[in-house]
Amino acid sequence: MSEKKPAANEPETNVERRSSSSQQDFGALVARHRNYFRSGATRPVEWRESQLIALRSMMKDRAEDFYAALWTDLRRNRIDADWTDVKYITSEANHALSHLRRWMKPLRVSTPLVLTPSHTQVRFDPLGVGLIIGTWNYPVMMTLSPLIGAISAGNTAVIKPSEVAAATAELISRLVPEYLDRSAFSVVLGAVPETTALLEQQWDHIFFTGGAAVAQLVMAAAAKRLTPVVLELGGKSPTIVHSSANLKVAAHRIAFGRWFNAGQTCTAPDYVLVFNDVAAEFLRDLKQTLLEFYGDDPQKSPDYGRIVSARHFDRLMGLVGSGTIYHGGQNDRADRFIAPTVLVNVSPDSPVMQEEIFGPILPVLEVSSLQEVIDFVNARPSPLGLYVFSEDESITEQMLTSTSSGDAAVNDCTVQPIIHDLPFGGVGDSGMGKYHGEWGFRAYTNARGVLYHSTKLDFGGLRYPPYNHNRKLREFVIPS
Repeated sequence: MSEKKPAANEPETNVERRSSSSQQDFGALVARHRNYFRSGATRPVEWRESQLIALRSMMKDRAEDFYAALWTDLRRNRIDADWTDVKYITSEANHALSHLRRWMKPLRVSTPLVLTPSHTQVRFDPLGVGLIIGTWNYPVMMTLSPLIGAISAGNTAVIKPSEVAAATAELISRLVPEYLDRSAFSVVLGAVPETTALLEQQWDHIFFTGGAAVAQLVMAAAAKRLTPVVLELGGKSPTIVHSSANLKVAAHRIAFGRWFNAGQTCTAPDYVLVFNDVAAEFLRDLKQTLLEFYGDDPQKSPDYGRIVSARHFDRLMGLVGSGTIYHGGQNDRADRFIAPTVLVNVSPDSPVMQEEIFGPILPVLEVSSLQEVIDFVNARPSPLGLYVFSEDESITEQMLTSTSSGDAAVNDCTVQPIIHDLPFGGVGDSGMGKYHGEWGFRAYTNARGVLYHSTKLDFGGLRYPPYNHNRKLREFVIPS
């Protein structure tokens, strides 16, 4: 992670900045939020709704500030910023407001006859104080979307935005204490030392978005105190283009999914497995689509983003040599620009196939059978997304039943996280836990089973010793 520091103008309260982290101060910060949680202030539905409304107001009132920050960090245009950040968070807050009272309602479940008269229910209790560690590629969505889950469930939280997207992190640090309850929410700015110090604190939940290497450190820290986690990671999401696919539609949707945000999307297609009888046509359609989207000179396109940092630029350029450039390859380090690049003649053992690309490079490999595709995918860690382009339902069903991934899409890619009612998250190496919508609410709650047993009647002879009495009746009422 970068050591770059945010700007020095500090908001009034609830923003922590240190060049060297203070365990004592972070401990006091967590204690303050825990005391507020234990006061019961965050439990009423009215408080939760007020905070969701405040968050929604923040996104609407300060939309121009968010557009400017995202442009500074990622050269993200307004339409893309609305898709994945500004209007997305507004929409998710609205969704939570529309459904919150139903989510909070205890769930009635059946009770065995031996416990009559009684009733049972599942209550969804807030966990307490959460730590949210955001990421840089979608620094608004991936930071504030988990916060919506925390608020909906009645928790307090400390937010640690990614220092790599410095302008957006600084903006969040100023706006959260301005709009939200300062007794419940704080923002910590900083880099590795601050994150490390935060992980040493006692949390009731940790939400981390990022890479697998750091996720292992997060999980190790959480394990010391048996803290539940959601780890939203990534991986190499495969995209299968079958012979039956609508190739032009596939080319458009794959191009959008891969090169949105200059390829810096955890759910983006990481590589394509195309059936060899349609490979040439698909590649022609993909090239034509990229020309339609971004023109002959993508560097001049107002719709094409930039790589977040010089370090990431250098890493990506080191992967371009893994195959033959079919399209693209132009780059400008000073501008952090890499053109949409399609690679062919790529070996499965090449560097570009060994790590998540997380940039505007797409390897295209040819395959000859569905079994070859299934074996190829299953030989690698479970990805965050899996995408199948085919007009043959039996093909798509076989792919879904024969593989594992956090999410999947048929005849589309990348966009499934914007659907509020779908669980979003990984499996295996791509993460654990789900969020968005009700799934985000559940992630921040303890499903607490409660038995309410009446004292009006007590069928003790069926339950208490000595057991030699009422044996036949006991055998009838005890569930089996």
